Amino acid sequence: MSRRKNIAIRYIALAAIAAAILAVVPFLGSRSVSFADISHIFSGGAKTVGERIFWDIRMPRVLLAFIAGATLSVCGLSFQSIFRNPLADPFLLGVSGGAALGAVVAIRFGLTFSFLGVIGPQLFAFAGALATIFIVYGIAKSHKGFTVATMLLTGVAVSFFFSALIMMVQYIADFSNSFAMVRWMMGSMSIVGFKPVIQISVLSAAGVFVVFLKRSEMNLMMAGDELAAGRGVDVEKTRRAIFIAVSLATGAVVAICGPIGFVGLIIPHIMRIIFGADHFDLAPACLIGGGAFLVLCDTAARLVILPAEIPVGIVTAMLGGPFFIWLLFRNPN
Repeated sequence: MSRRKNIAIRYIALAAIAAAILAVVPFLGSRSVSFADISHIFSGGAKTVGERIFWDIRMPRVLLAFIAGATLSVCGLSFQSIFRNPLADPFLLGVSGGAALGAVVAIRFGLTFSFLGVIGPQLFAFAGALATIFIVYGIAKSHKGFTVATMLLTGVAVSFFFSALIMMVQYIADFSNSFAMVRWMMGSMSIVGFKPVIQISVLSAAGVFVVFLKRSEMNLMMAGDELAAGRGVDVEKTRRAIFIAVSLATGAVVAICGPIGFVGLIIPHIMRIIFGADHFDLAPACLIGGGAFLVLCDTAARLVILPAEIPVGIVTAMLGGPFFIWLLFRNPN
């Protein structure tokens, strides 16, 4: 069997699994919903309780989880490629920390206003992510150019600094605000209606689109900057474009869902094992696999302690921690 045919079969299997997950998961929860419950909507009558749960809560939540997981996975693949670091993920360069800082500041000072349907903490979270992009890029650019080592070290330093500021804001907040901050930082897919799905889709789609356009360059950059430059790739420009695009996409996800770690670390490695190292195969696989993975994690978060639920960030962290250790042993260098 040829390699392309083998890859096609794997794609079909992955897509079938993802489709089955999306078809089944919305019916699961503390209140079971049957197909008979949702089929009543086509008759034009008033919505039943089951229909409202399905269309106003379950479906938006599942779609949000799929888009967020797909975005984080593709962004993780991008960071691992442009920095040639198997342990890189979307939060490596402090974008998550900047978004979290923006959100906790908004919560601390009660900035609960709404602008174009986006609430204050979400706006401040995205502003924090955007500010982080400029800070990291500005510092890295001013010191020996836009190199891999400079970017990584700058991102780690900025992330630690933001963590300190977050702890300070939490320390001076009252109990209710501190609880809200901690709860937000655990990540959540709890939404009502499709508006957040639409909001997250715009920047997520833009970031993913840039990654798909740059797959050839990413293949070359994985082999080294010198080889890529020798093949006609403007390495600094390409790295900058990918960095900004995926950071904005990550910021959009964090602003709506909170910081959800390890998705961008776990899925690219799993897909790399299944589909190989070619980014033309990897990027679509990460898109589908990452979305399905986060939908499953969110479903587990909803079902494991019924009728309550746990933050989805806890589920991904519980899976990501052992996976990270496995990666360390698998890539000792």
